[in-house]
Amino acid sequence: MLPAFELSGDLPEGIHIADWQAMESHFGRGSGARMRAHAKRRHLHELASRTGKLARFLVFGSFVFTATNPRDIDVVLVMRADFKFEDAPRESRTLFSHSEADARFGASVFWLRDGMLSDEMMQMLLETWQTKRDGTKRGIVEIKP
Repeated sequence: MLPAFELSGDLPEGIHIADWQAMESHFGRGSGARMRAHAKRRHLHELASRTGKLARFLVFGSFVFTATNPRDIDVVLVMRADFKFEDAPRESRTLFSHSEADARFGASVFWLRDGMLSDEMMQMLLETWQTKRDGTKRGIVEIKP
């Protein structure tokens, strides 16, 4: 269950766990832009899952906000420590090039291997992804199907 939006239209600061049903009911309805962005996010998750090495799938940015037309798609893929790009299915490889994912899917896809960073560095990244352009914080969502 996702928390209610704050007055700013943001989720409260922190990492909120959701399944696809909660994501759709909370963020994937309303405008055509929202529904398309939600469908793209599901497709990105499917491509990442096809590797068999997806550990975490995080969503941040304007999609996890009440805006009718989110600006873009922002996701973080945390892959298992034994993930190897060359072993990924061909259709999934575009995800692991930031510029190619942006060109093909209109998505900002960031990725790393689990355990690649210290707990402190990972926490710093999570805080960065929660920080808006004006310096205030908002929540991010981790999708767990």
